[in-house]
Amino acid sequence: MDNDKNLSNEKDTNKEELPHENAPKRPVSEGRRDALKAIATVPVLGAMAYGIYKKRRNEMNNNRASEMFRFKSDERPMTPIASDENIVRVGIIGAGIRGSQLLRGLGFATPEYVEELKQQSLKDSKNTRYADFMEQEDLRIQLTAVCDVFDNHAYDGIKAGANIHREGVNGTYGPEPKRYLNYKELLAADDVDAVVIASPDHWHGTMAMDAIKAGKHVYLEKPMTWTVPETYALRDIVKSSNRVFQLGHQNRQIEAYERAREIIEKGLLGPISLVETGTNRNDPNGAWVYAIHPDGNEKTIDWKQFEGDPDRIKEYMDYMTSAGLAKYVGPDPRDKFSLERFFRWRCWWDYSTGLSGDLLTHEYDAMNQILKLGIPDSAVSSGGVYFFKDGRTVPDVLQTAFEYKDRGTTFLYSATLASQYDRPRKIMGHDATMEVGSTLTITIDPRSEQYKEKIEKGIIKPGEPFYQYIPGRSVDAVSSATELYFAKRGLLYSYVGGKRYDTTFLHLKEWLSCIRHGGTPACGIDQAFQEAITAHMGTRAYLEGRTMYWDAEKEEITRG
Repeated sequence: MDNDKNLSNEKDTNKEELPHENAPKRPVSEGRRDALKAIATVPVLGAMAYGIYKKRRNEMNNNRASEMFRFKSDERPMTPIASDENIVRVGIIGAGIRGSQLLRGLGFATPEYVEELKQQSLKDSKNTRYADFMEQEDLRIQLTAVCDVFDNHAYDGIKAGANIHREGVNGTYGPEPKRYLNYKELLAADDVDAVVIASPDHWHGTMAMDAIKAGKHVYLEKPMTWTVPETYALRDIVKSSNRVFQLGHQNRQIEAYERAREIIEKGLLGPISLVETGTNRNDPNGAWVYAIHPDGNEKTIDWKQFEGDPDRIKEYMDYMTSAGLAKYVGPDPRDKFSLERFFRWRCWWDYSTGLSGDLLTHEYDAMNQILKLGIPDSAVSSGGVYFFKDGRTVPDVLQTAFEYKDRGTTFLYSATLASQYDRPRKIMGHDATMEVGSTLTITIDPRSEQYKEKIEKGIIKPGEPFYQYIPGRSVDAVSSATELYFAKRGLLYSYVGGKRYDTTFLHLKEWLSCIRHGGTPACGIDQAFQEAITAHMGTRAYLEGRTMYWDAEKEEITRG
């Protein structure tokens, strides 16, 4: 996920709405009650970390309770970790943009960041980010180790780790975590039980495999892997270990997605033939043109370690050559120091997984959570570098279609980094269409067979929202297209028991709970494998300009 700096929020809400809630009250027809009952029987099964709601919704005013969509709770309260539980000692590898966000999810922030939140709250009483962070429960961990190849990022990670009381500047801090210059040295440390990996994409698979081999539990930022061979190797290593692996798709903690899954499993949309998702951004930050740090230079950045050792680079070149993709590597020599490449690495295939690995994976994992899609039968892609002609090799416009023939479903992803036009996620069924993000809306199709009788009787008006679920709002004052994208998809916050939580915090908390108590995390190695193979199919289809197929029996990607 990209930087969420300066994202503010409006007053939190937690309610379910029916269409025309503010319209004059009128009697509720028996037919509409019957129609609503179909959805009202869907339970919340609690796949989110630590349960969803502890109690039912309050009844709506004016005796409209019969119109509510009541969902049963699994009654698993979200309880703080007991003070006598074992402390988990954590090391972080990569303390840059996403790394700092993960540290905040763990409860660690630099004094300067806390001070900024505090000042924002003083200027705007509706901005609750400072209160949210200060009230975020203690996960009972120690940050014992920090590794980053850029000195400034490492120092920021150390400052955050020492800020154990979450204070602003001039506070009282705890012991500093140790800085490691090389991630393998961190993995060899005896005082590290688990690692959070937020390195550039080209290091994901390698670092995760090394961490598991070193006996560490792993939280790995998405995407899972940079190349196809790493995907199989990492899965095998994780499955042969007894370590807990969680892939960083915090959308797994979004309440609306669980509600969507349960509604679909009830068959209330009818047969689903098309799923449409997309990414629209329109600012340089959203297109990975990140600011170049003024302190970045050859003395503060370990360029050789960022690139990787010669054997690893050769292995990658051999892989690209064997796939007929050598033309996409470069054009600059890999041993040439470049601030642009270091801070904007997502723009080059040498380090990046492009739109497929960076943003399509968010969309795919959300739909995989809701629909249990698995790996598609085939993938086709098109696009190119159409707007940000700055030397990048990854496209800024991409379309990918995944086919699920046995399900009779197409998953269509479309992205542009040069337009902010809003396009919601849509799951299109024969009887109804669902739009899902931080909220959920169902609209009945005029040609529905399931609801035909009720449409004819005027009980249901097709084309109008039939059901809306709005757990909370936090998107009004976002400051960039990047933030708007994540906020509208619920990737910044979720609501549990009416309280707003950082989804990254929830995802990390689930991982730590599995480390302590056992269990399977929401985005474990099986879901991660599906994500990685799907993204690689889309990428290879784009790069090779032909259809890619998945041989499920052999577990191989094949060319058309």
